[in-house]
Amino acid sequence: MYNPKSLRAEEFISHEEVLETLDYAGKNKTNAVLIDAILEKASQGKGLSHREAAVLLDCELEDKNQEIFALAKRIKQDFYGNRIVMFAPLYLSNYCVNGCLYCPYHRQNGHIARKKLSQEDIVREVTALQDMGHKRLALESGEHPLYSPIEYILESIQTIYSVKHKNGAIRRVNVNIAATTVEEYAQLKAAGIGTYILFQETYHKESYETLHPTGPKHDYAWHTEAMDRAMTGGVDDVGLGVLFGLELYRYEFAALLMHAEHLEAAHGVGPHTISMPRIRAADDIDPGQFTNGISDDTFAKITACIRIAVPYTGMIVSTRESQKCRERVLELGVSQISGGSRTSVGGYCEPEAAEDNSEQFEVSDHRSLDEVVSWLMELGHIPSFCTACYREGRVGDRFMALCKSGQIQNCCHPNALMTLKEYLLDYAAPKTRAMGDALIALEMGNIPNEKVRSLVEEHLNEIQSGSRDFRL
Repeated sequence: MYNPKSLRAEEFISHEEVLETLDYAGKNKTNAVLIDAILEKASQGKGLSHREAAVLLDCELEDKNQEIFALAKRIKQDFYGNRIVMFAPLYLSNYCVNGCLYCPYHRQNGHIARKKLSQEDIVREVTALQDMGHKRLALESGEHPLYSPIEYILESIQTIYSVKHKNGAIRRVNVNIAATTVEEYAQLKAAGIGTYILFQETYHKESYETLHPTGPKHDYAWHTEAMDRAMTGGVDDVGLGVLFGLELYRYEFAALLMHAEHLEAAHGVGPHTISMPRIRAADDIDPGQFTNGISDDTFAKITACIRIAVPYTGMIVSTRESQKCRERVLELGVSQISGGSRTSVGGYCEPEAAEDNSEQFEVSDHRSLDEVVSWLMELGHIPSFCTACYREGRVGDRFMALCKSGQIQNCCHPNALMTLKEYLLDYAAPKTRAMGDALIALEMGNIPNEKVRSLVEEHLNEIQSGSRDFRL
């Protein structure tokens, strides 16, 4: 039944193929000769098949595991350098008709505060986010035909892009909403979204149907085939993800990579991003009922193996994870993180009262955006607020071609420095600004092209004088 080019969920995510992959990986977890061959192939930076990657994930040879981590670090540097893209989630509504057993928004939860932002509320939230320094948002909403129809989502996107506060502007809106139709994906594309993101939650069909007993999300095929409809509707960039802890992580890992292979095979473009959330406590949700949780060590190895398997894909870790955990996985492959996040509806304007809890999950990293930016620079990373590729049309197959060839860094590194300079001048604390200016001066020497370096120098001076929004 397995066919990566098929548009049927149960053929491109074949249960039998996943099980055979896990069996193959388990039998070869100490096969040094095979593991060496896979690492040699991976070192070329062209990626791995799901079976090859599963062998690395299962590897029990400590010296080979160290090679896996070292290779992941090298590939991360080769493709993404030391840039870390910053974003924040914006929750529009927590009304939902689904019965998901792991989410507090499930319709049976009668004591969570249900909220929906008006367009005026959105202006206030976006203004607060701009005052923090954010340029990129991930729009989130529960699934409800009355409270969050596509018309509301489209109007909200328009509102977000319209807010210009001081030197602030949201330059890219990514959208994480329920699976929908080709026609509605085309409308989202026309509204100017960046990436369409949809977490699979779990690829195990039987578990999926058990965890989603009621509501439209119960339909496994409709949900799993959403990315195909999105790309058919003209959405260039899509983002995959699973919720680790719902099912056995080896199963999810193999199936996630099969989904990435399917997008390449069927559409010629793999996922723009892969997110790796782990289940967290939330209102009316006891994470103890889910017994498939993974340790930080396993989480780190999953990160490394995904980076090796799909070197071109951006990897996202949110504030679900602690500072310590995020620090570890940054060097192993993660290229995007959130900062200063609120997972409640309307949470940026003012703290939410405990009795009005509308959070989707508990945040583990509570630091402000400025604290996260400062921390990243201390670690040697460049916090980037760049949205240039999306705005210059470097999306879909154009972005992937540049990324796979390594040429994308010729744009991304200079753009990261210019957007960081904007942040330092407009939003940073004095200590952060001083640290950032020193980092920019150092990183200017890492721009190999003299003409590009001269142009960036000129733009940095213009930014210092008050101009904004330069990009290559």
